[in-house]
Amino acid sequence: MEYKHIRVERDGAIAILTIDRQKVLNALNHEVVAELDQSVEELGADSEVRGVVITGAGEKAFVAGADIAEMRDLDRKGAIRLATTGQAVLSKIERLPKPVIAAINGYALGGGCELALACDVRVAAESAKLGQPEVTLGIIPGYGGTQRLSRLVGKGKAKELIFSGSMIDAQEALRIGLVEHVVPREEVLAKAIELAKTMAGQGPLAVAAAKRAIDHGLDISLEEGLRYEADQFGDTFETKDKLEGTSAFLEKRKPSFTGT
Repeated sequence: MEYKHIRVERDGAIAILTIDRQKVLNALNHEVVAELDQSVEELGADSEVRGVVITGAGEKAFVAGADIAEMRDLDRKGAIRLATTGQAVLSKIERLPKPVIAAINGYALGGGCELALACDVRVAAESAKLGQPEVTLGIIPGYGGTQRLSRLVGKGKAKELIFSGSMIDAQEALRIGLVEHVVPREEVLAKAIELAKTMAGQGPLAVAAAKRAIDHGLDISLEEGLRYEADQFGDTFETKDKLEGTSAFLEKRKPSFTGT
């Protein structure tokens, strides 16, 4: 499917989704959010795609935020509708049953930071800047920033970043656990694809089960989480991939997983 503001390309089993509105630093408007929704739906349903990399076009920005011109005249009802729509799309990304890597090639602010937070792993350029500056506009994060940022970096640090509206650089983001890797800007996409390919080479049903166990476990007690892990562990034993993986290990060969 052709999109106006998004490009989807393939590198083997990896889909590379690029948001391309360079004139406005790849800002998220309603059209981009709708295209994200549709493209993620298609990638989720494509069994040949075993990993997704999300990045921004150009050298300046991953996604520099939401489209402020669209938001200026919204009333309360319109704002809630905007937030819930964006939240639904980012939750769809978060729930994809395959790894999603954010290749943060520049500014990741506001909705852009929230998009990165919805991914499984984040790779940032040395020159990247991240933050949730919504309070400087008299509003708060609405695409999940207050929820995911605190879960990732802790309540105190999330409050500091959100209450101040401050931007941080990539090294500080790495220090607090907001990103997992920092590399030179020209290596960001390659590093993200490398990570995605490593993950895609494993048993896809096992990776999906591990992702469910980790994400669901964060919302329940440890005891409940352990029970859920045991269920997911048991489910993997009903797959052909489990037989292939264990057989390959014992036969000292590389496994050939089929996702069945």
